[in-house]
Amino acid sequence: MASSRTATLYRMVLPDHTCPFGVGAKQLLQAEGFTVEDHILRTRDEVEEYKAKEGVATTPQVFIDGERIGGLDALEAYLGKG
Repeated sequence: MASSRTATLYRMVLPDHTCPFGVGAKQLLQAEGFTVEDHILRTRDEVEEYKAKEGVATTPQVFIDGERIGGLDALEAYLGKG
């Protein structure tokens, strides 16, 4: 089903911290057969700018077929894993 689908993921990977929810979202998407367009936010400023621009409170943010799914919990629910 998902083998030819692409997901877009925005996640935080700072020099001193990698968001475990972003890692989990990427792993879940790959396990479900998605090709992941992985957009890494590398500084706190990038994270804050992304959240302000997109009007979201947290990262990661997952998009599938152009639709915002949300973070890891929302992704799990979307995929029937939560």
